Amino acid sequence: MPRYARGFDVDHALEHLQRSDRRLALWIRRLGPLAAPEGWRKSFDPVDALARAILFQQLSGKAASTIVGRVEAAIGCSRLHADTLGLIDDTALRACGVSGNKALALRDLALREASGELPSLRQMSVMHHEDIINAWVPVRGIGRWTVEMMLMFRLGRPDILPIDDLGIRKGAQRVDAAEVMPTPKALAERGERWGPYRTYASLYLWRIADFIADPKLRTNRSQD
Repeated sequence: MPRYARGFDVDHALEHLQRSDRRLALWIRRLGPLAAPEGWRKSFDPVDALARAILFQQLSGKAASTIVGRVEAAIGCSRLHADTLGLIDDTALRACGVSGNKALALRDLALREASGELPSLRQMSVMHHEDIINAWVPVRGIGRWTVEMMLMFRLGRPDILPIDDLGIRKGAQRVDAAEVMPTPKALAERGERWGPYRTYASLYLWRIADFIADPKLRTNRSQD
């Protein structure tokens, strides 16, 4: 059974993208090489990571960080998983600022972890990325996009293209100088030429979507 490395050779990915897509290559030369995400080099607990992803949903980074800090203080631990989440009841979660729906999602996540339904980091190292997605999306509050972010920024899988992400679609629109954003289906077809490095292409598309000619101007983002 093949073991998947965490991360990939970004220099090789850069060369491939420049060779395979002339329009994207123009932007790559303009923006320069992008560094590999720091998360590739760090060990992590996937349950903890996705519990935090649930808490961050639909909130600014500052507000979500405050809530996470309150939950950590309430359980007396910086790691969110089945054992520690069992130390706090729903009333206490709500007092920390966790919504009812998110509390239900955390309970479902913890229950599935405790029952052994969820793959460990070691198990995921030999799983195809689609199998990883299928293993996690049954958890309440976790969709395909959330798992794709873990695959890209934590596991370093090289060929992930989040076709439903608006930033990715906007970046592709700018690359092609199109009047409208591509549909997810059209983006999937457009992105075939970027394989097997669609993850690295995605990093560029996000950067292209946010690109402004005047560096003094700043795009407001929901997580600011």
